This record gives sequence, structure tokens and C-alpha cells, in this order.
Amino acid sequence: MQPQPQKEVVLQEPVMTKSAERWSLGDLMKFIIPSLLGILLFLVPISYNGKTTIIIGIVAELTQDFIGSALPGLMTAVLVISAVFSLLAIVLKPAWITKSYVMSSLFHVGKGWAFIRLLGAVFALLTVFRVGPEWIWSEYTGGTVLNALIPVLATWFFFSALFMPFLMEFGLMDFIGTAVRKIMRPLFKLPGRSSIDAMASWMGSGTVGVLITTQQYEKGYYTQREASVIATNFSIASIASIAFSLVIATFMGIGDMFVPFYITVVVAGLFAAIVCPRIPPLSRKKDIYYEKAGKQISEEVPAGVSDFHWGLKTAVEQARSVKSYRQVAKNGIHNVMDIYFGLIPLVMGLGTIALVIAEFTPVFRYLSYPLVPILELLQIPEARAAAPAMIVGFADMFLPAVVGKSIESELTRFVIACLSLTQLIYMSEIGILLMKSKIPLNFGELLLIFLQRTLITLPVIALIAHLFFF
Repeated sequence: MQPQPQKEVVLQEPVMTKSAERWSLGDLMKFIIPSLLGILLFLVPISYNGKTTIIIGIVAELTQDFIGSALPGLMTAVLVISAVFSLLAIVLKPAWITKSYVMSSLFHVGKGWAFIRLLGAVFALLTVFRVGPEWIWSEYTGGTVLNALIPVLATWFFFSALFMPFLMEFGLMDFIGTAVRKIMRPLFKLPGRSSIDAMASWMGSGTVGVLITTQQYEKGYYTQREASVIATNFSIASIASIAFSLVIATFMGIGDMFVPFYITVVVAGLFAAIVCPRIPPLSRKKDIYYEKAGKQISEEVPAGVSDFHWGLKTAVEQARSVKSYRQVAKNGIHNVMDIYFGLIPLVMGLGTIALVIAEFTPVFRYLSYPLVPILELLQIPEARAAAPAMIVGFADMFLPAVVGKSIESELTRFVIACLSLTQLIYMSEIGILLMKSKIPLNFGELLLIFLQRTLITLPVIALIAHLFFF
């Protein structure tokens, strides 16, 4: 007797059109299983070694510990390869670069970007061998970027880029977007799917959030305005994550006030996220989609259909559109290569320059003078000593803590620490990532947004500190 074929299991949702939607159990599992894995990897907070992080963070940290001191040398080799191949693509134009889609996309860049890659390679070599001007390779400039910042980025980006498709490709963002659009749209003027970017950033790494936002924009899921708002208000919120916040609080000598400190950061950060999208330059960004992708999203729910069923429908359709897991894996590997050969050299080159300006020139001190009367008006003690710490964060996120650590007033140190976590834009890492992306944000706009966030959150932080904690 021939075995009877198994009857296909189908799930039917309420009628939304003339023909009812039918999904096989396989289609539903294709959405559920990868999405649950993505949530587990990126969005579930886990306590590890006394701090809160995510599984991707744990894997990245273990990898960094395993490779150890070899990482700066390995990344220096990557920087040199990036510079040499980029120069070859511009000068000699060999066929093995120009006729290969992968090689051309990685190394056939403009002359300006090639120069910065070369600059990054030179700075890395000087830092590794500790030769040339000390202001380039000192522990506060090139040494910080190559030995402290780049190893973290290299490990985080490697695993994030590989496993990010579980968040983006199999319907999770479509499902969540439909569910929370009624909150994100009126409060922040953003689509619901942007909540995934914010959660991934808050629990793990801000660079991960920016990477998600960039890819979503290039695929047509965010407009220019939406991508700009998310990248400067949500995707880099991880510097307010519990792990980094605890580091800053401890370093500034206010570790015993961590709970009120973190509450203040969250309140001020959310307030800025509501205000900033409503004022220039973000409010003037166009609601148009990336020209190479076009619009790929609609979170509107038809009349008579529940948010849950419509979200499930769009999620399953997105998962069903993934035809090849092998292609998904190839895209992940290509993303890693693009980050290593494209972003890391910019971090080394421009990040070093930013730290040199902060450490060896009076630029940030001069820029901080207008803040002194504001701080005095807000009754912040040691205003003149505190002002530079509130501007220098544009160069690097950790510099405000370094500059403000010696201030005697606990209230002032509390305000500096909170502000450093709500300013969000810092050029040694996030600023460079945004400038390299297709999101239309230039240096001047990033500087303006940094100053806006400073002026918006500073009074909020000072008010909370005076009223509740000091």
C-alpha cells in the first residue's frame, strides 16, 4: 500500500481581500525560527561578568580575549591592504578589481576616500611601531584608536554583520513595525520597525544599530528623514546602555548613584529624541526613499484587520521571499568585508585626527566658552572647568569622562557623565560610520545635531539633578 501524502497544514487569517491568505506551516516556521534566533542574539539582555550585554556581545568579547594583543596587528594588515588595493584601483585599474563586482565595490572608491584609507594605514603603522611624531601614536590618540577602539569594532562588526539577517530578512521588523507603529509615529515621527534598531542599540552596540539603519535605508524601508532621525537619536543609544553607563559612572566616581544616574540619562535621551526630529536639520530632511531601492514598506493596516494578523501576514511574506540561505550568508560576509576594508580605515584616520585636536590643541576649550554662562545660570559648580568636558565628546565618547574626572563637585561630575551619554554623536566612531553611509548626513549637520542635543539635554539633566538627587 502506498503511503498517503501528508495533508499540508495551513493557517488562515481573517479575510482581508477577496481571496483569503494561506500559509503553510513551513512558511510560518521560516518566519518564527530565524526571528526568535535574532531576538535571542541581539535583543535579550544577559548578565555576563557582572555587566549586562547580549549574546553577540559575549561572543565578540570572548573572541577579543582569545585573539588578544594580535588584533591591532591584524587590523593594521587589513588597513594596509585596503589602502594599497584602493590606490591600485585608482591608478592602475587592474581587471581583477574593475571587472569583479565584489572587488570593485570594496576598493573602487573616490580619491578622497582612498586618501583617508591611506592616512589610516599610515597612522596604524606609526602606532604599531611607535615611530614618527608622538602626537600621532600616543596612548591618547592613535594608541587609543588602534589598541582600544578598533579591536572592539572589529569583533562586534564581524558577528553582527554575519547574524544580522536574522533580524532583518525573515520578517521580524515587519511584524514588530506593525505592532508598535501607533507609538513610534506620533512620538518620534518614525515607522514602527525603527524600534528594532533602538532595542539592538540599547542592549548591545550603537554601531550595530547604525548598521541596521543604514541597511534598512539602502533597501528602501526608511526615507532620508527617517534614517537620519533614527541614526542620530536611536541607533546610537547604546552609549546609554547599562554596561557603558556603569563604566562611565564608576570612572567619574559616582558609581554609588548609578540608578538615579541611569534614570536621568534615559529621561533626557527620550526628551531629545522627541524634540530633535521636529527641528532643523532633521525636520528638513526629505521623505523620499533611496533612489536605488524605492519604497519597500507600508505599515498601514487595512480596515477590519487586527494589527497582529496584518503584522503576521507581512512577516510571513517577507520570510517567504528569502529564496536562498546561501545568498543571505554571502551578503553577510560581504558586509563584514565592506566594514573591514571601508569603515575601519576611516575610524583609524579620522578618529586619530579628532583625538589629536582634542588632546593637543585648544580648539575644544575655545568652543566651550559660550557654555560657561549657561552652566552658571543652571547653577553648575566649577563651570569653567566643566565646559570643555561638555564639548570634547564630539571627538570621542569617553573624553568627557577623562576631562571631567578631576572636578571636585559631585553634582558637576554627575551632569558631565549624564550629558556625555545623551550627546550621542562622536566622530571617532559613529560620526565616521554615518558619513560613510548612504544616509544624507554631512559633517556640519552632525556637529549641529551634537550641539542641539547638548543644549536640549543639559537643562533637563541639571533640573533633575537639582530637584531629586542633590
